[in-house]
Amino acid sequence: MKLISWNVNGLRACMKKGFEEFFNEMDADFFCIQETKMQQDQKSFSFDGYLEYWNDADKKGYSGTLIYTKHQPLNVFYGLPDDSYNDEGRIITLEYDTYFVVTTYVPNSKRELLRLDYRMEYEDKVREYYKELSSKKQLILCGDLNVAHTEIDLKNPNSNKRNAGFTIEERNKFTQLLESGFTDTFRYLYPYTIKYSWWSYMFNARQNNAGWRIDYFVISNNLQNNIVNADILTEIHGSDHCPVLLEIEL
Repeated sequence: MKLISWNVNGLRACMKKGFEEFFNEMDADFFCIQETKMQQDQKSFSFDGYLEYWNDADKKGYSGTLIYTKHQPLNVFYGLPDDSYNDEGRIITLEYDTYFVVTTYVPNSKRELLRLDYRMEYEDKVREYYKELSSKKQLILCGDLNVAHTEIDLKNPNSNKRNAGFTIEERNKFTQLLESGFTDTFRYLYPYTIKYSWWSYMFNARQNNAGWRIDYFVISNNLQNNIVNADILTEIHGSDHCPVLLEIEL
């Protein structure tokens, strides 16, 4: 089973930068997209052989998630069970016989951490949701989690201690998620490898590889032995993020 996750930073813009060619080349079972920045009724493209599930933000041109899949789910859930956070289109859950696939676009805490409190509430609620899902079936979670977990997950940790995405609060929430029974697949396979998935558009950050690893595949611990490969596809352009990949036996 092959899964791809990519924050495309605007799907219509990414379509003009090679998205379709990459999508077809990957031939993934699941292709999970964050930050679509569009509504489903604005699209002028489709992909043969795939079902598509959109969760659009109420605000046009903002946020939004999307899953393309070759596999018909038993159920599809948008947002959390109480429908919270669904105004920003941040979560899609697909249910299958033995597992769930979830994609999420975690809120950015913003400059001066203006949205950190909102982010902390989100983290607590979704962690409980993931734990509930994982108690029923195996869970594969992917997306832009908007946090560099450890110092090797970004180029300049010392100068980013209180910047969104590397605050101790955000990092601790990710630690709590892992301690709840989940595995960061890339770090599980490659404990010391330095590889990034996001680069600022400023200061030639991508050319200088001054990046952050903030895009993840996280799985239930009992799937660890099923991992075939996890990778960060740094050679793929089209967004300020690059895609991440998981190959797993299910």
